[in-house]
Amino acid sequence: MVTLDASEPLAAALPAAVGATITDFLDDAVARLSEVGPAIDELGALARAFTAGGKRLRPAFCCWGYLAAAGGNEAPESVLKVAASLDLLHVSALIHDDVLDGSATRRGLPAAHVQLAARHAANHGRGDADAFGRSGAILLGDLLLAWAVELADASGAERLAQAQPLLAAVRAEVAAGQYLDVTAQGRALADVLDAPESVDEQIRRVVEFKTARYTVIRPLQIGAALGGGSPELLDLLGRFGSPLGRAFQFRDDVLGVFGDAELTGKPAGDDLREGKLTVLVANAIARAPRDQAEQLAGLLGRPLSPDEVAQAQAIIVDSGALAATEAEIADAAAHASAVLDARIAEPARTALHRLVVLATQRQA
Repeated sequence: MVTLDASEPLAAALPAAVGATITDFLDDAVARLSEVGPAIDELGALARAFTAGGKRLRPAFCCWGYLAAAGGNEAPESVLKVAASLDLLHVSALIHDDVLDGSATRRGLPAAHVQLAARHAANHGRGDADAFGRSGAILLGDLLLAWAVELADASGAERLAQAQPLLAAVRAEVAAGQYLDVTAQGRALADVLDAPESVDEQIRRVVEFKTARYTVIRPLQIGAALGGGSPELLDLLGRFGSPLGRAFQFRDDVLGVFGDAELTGKPAGDDLREGKLTVLVANAIARAPRDQAEQLAGLLGRPLSPDEVAQAQAIIVDSGALAATEAEIADAAAHASAVLDARIAEPARTALHRLVVLATQRQA
């Protein structure tokens, strides 16, 4: 049982309880695979490292979704386990994402595939070290996904059957959304420059399926289902979560270009180096004069010097895309807050209002 505080819905008690739940589960899960041999300890150590931090937003939305239906401010251990399973799913997706994007860091650490490649090289392993690192990271992500399912299934939650379709949906949607993202990122440069409306529409679909449903809508609805929430309540939470999820992703997009590396755990401009075609970047290309649009497009997806990062940032600012994205974040956050009404039990309604602020005005 964990007691939550609506005025500080991400206060230390909740992340600590989620972290302890994950640690206990991973200790047991890794021990049960000990017969595989010492190699499993390497993956277990990485699983512990990458699940040790993070904002715990998805577990928080799940717990507050439960309280939106059940009332009160205490989430039972069984609900906490289901909530914690969403963080295992999240880290699984992050590890796969880092392989897909070629990201070098995650949460201030070398990414899983980078660590595994370095270890392979240090051991003078046979074959290409980078290929080994990517293979190991993919398998680690798969293992975390399997463990996410196991943790939820073994939670003992009273209404788990009602939540299972939603748990299945979020696992499928994040993978489908990721593939949609891959296809969006592969759009031809001519499309980006000459068909910006089409590119923008596709990227926004990615945001809905890869972020809004996965980060906010499904965690809230899973929690509410565990709390005995009505279909009407689940629909209301969906209408709250969609704009909030968009605003959350747009804030990520801004931080991916302008964020403080000491706070985000990634170098400034990392999204540019990875070539990410976000709503922010696509909007800048659409708004900027043609020569600057081509210059910005040419900076995407390659190593950049600090001066080149600054050039890209200047184009984005001067085009008006940064201001437009900030306005869209504010509008979406206001829309999400306006949806909340008395059908959501207190103190959960207060907590959800506060989570709108925390999710959209963050620095990391």
